Amino acid sequence: MWRIKSLDAILATAEKKSLHRSLGPFQLTMLGIGAVIGTGIFVLTATAAQKAGPGMMISFIIAGAVCAVAALCYSELASMVPVAGSAYTYSYAVMGELVAWLVGWALILEYALGASAVAVGWSGHIVGVLGDMGIHLPHALTVGPKISWGFLTGGEVGGIINLPAVIITVLVTLLLVLGTKESAVVNTVLVAIKIAALTLFLVLTLPLVTGHLANFQPFTPRGWGNLMGGSGTGVLGAAASIFFAYVGFDAVSTAAEETKNPQRNVPIGLLASLFICTVFYLLVASGVIGSWGAQPLADPSTGQFFADGSPELYGSAACGSAHAPTVCSKEALAYILHQVNNPIAGYLVGLAATFALPSVVLMMMYGQTRIFFVMARDGLLPGALSAVHRSFKTPWIITIITGVVVALAAAFFPVGQLADYSNAGTLFAFAAVSLGVMILRFADPKRTRPFRTPAVFIVAPLSILGCAVLFISLTKQAMGLFAVWAVIGLIFYFSYGFWKSNVRRGVEFDEPLTEGPGGIPD
Repeated sequence: MWRIKSLDAILATAEKKSLHRSLGPFQLTMLGIGAVIGTGIFVLTATAAQKAGPGMMISFIIAGAVCAVAALCYSELASMVPVAGSAYTYSYAVMGELVAWLVGWALILEYALGASAVAVGWSGHIVGVLGDMGIHLPHALTVGPKISWGFLTGGEVGGIINLPAVIITVLVTLLLVLGTKESAVVNTVLVAIKIAALTLFLVLTLPLVTGHLANFQPFTPRGWGNLMGGSGTGVLGAAASIFFAYVGFDAVSTAAEETKNPQRNVPIGLLASLFICTVFYLLVASGVIGSWGAQPLADPSTGQFFADGSPELYGSAACGSAHAPTVCSKEALAYILHQVNNPIAGYLVGLAATFALPSVVLMMMYGQTRIFFVMARDGLLPGALSAVHRSFKTPWIITIITGVVVALAAAFFPVGQLADYSNAGTLFAFAAVSLGVMILRFADPKRTRPFRTPAVFIVAPLSILGCAVLFISLTKQAMGLFAVWAVIGLIFYFSYGFWKSNVRRGVEFDEPLTEGPGGIPD
């Protein structure tokens, strides 16, 4: 279980059973922005406000800083190993098969549940847009049922299924089956819409900041958070949640095997998309606080703050008023524009989010299918899952399976819960990559590194420390789910992957490599 697949073997396997290279630096940057800017800023802004108040600006900076140092580590490994698989592939080459399996297993939480969270966020926007048009969907078909199974909690009384979230997941799955290049073209258009919507929001709200400086006080009404308490609140708790708003940059590295000149283009895509998104996040957070406020809401009868996204919060008297605070909204940016007397702009921003959020679902699912593709190619999952469609050149079987999983999670769980679950897996994977880049500097110092992480023995430990702090700042439910998920993964590995591993059997990849009519393996 400690066996390592050498970097040379990984590169050779990718060349013999590879995906089509069609993406350039601009497309990669657009893919990164498409994956990053989305639910985190359009939806989770309200979650961050309830957890940290105006202090969420610090939360965005903390989460962005952790992602920045992790991105530098990712860039070095992605430029050295320009193949699909991201953190899983890097871990396999450096720390061995067991660690690689755990990282790949954790990435399922990042990508699959991340895609589900974004789908739920899109559902909230489409419901709001349709409501503005006088079309009101039944409440039972827009939220999941009330669930309370240990660490799996959420939903609302009277809910049955989040049907809009399921529908958008099905549509994105079909698009991914059709082809990567086609998906990237659609994504580029959606990114442009998204940037235009955020720019409109900034133009209308930033001028209001100077007249409402009182909205920034108290700046940290819930403090910094209890690191060991698993409360998931305060500035650090908000940072742990909205870390989800940044993790899309990782999807750029999963596209390395489908990138032209990856040694140059992958680092460009990673760092450029992260920088652009960070600037937007801080400006938008300033506009939210300065124009309408972002103070958390407490129960007047007990004085205790409501849990973010809880039925008690949405059912409170404050959230039922005509001028409810930001934390009550499921479409925060559009809602704020309505409240500051720009209803047309609010409608346009809501409409833009409705069009644009599917690009984030697309990139999350894209990343998940490529992780599965490489794990199957390595024999840790059934080889049939790595079948590439003859006509579309995409891993179509695993794409459909991923779509089903994402749709089921989106149908029954709320956005905040899904985002925290996703973050637990992401933080583990990022820490593994940061450790791996240091180990490889000793294990293979002479290998060509088109991109070198600057001050790696400072940057990488900072990345690991940052990931650890954010992980223990998550809720107890999120940490509990990660532990249970890891145990399930170990059981599956020692039941199947340990024995079927291609490295163990001394083969490069499983046959068959060809496909029959319609993409069915011969």
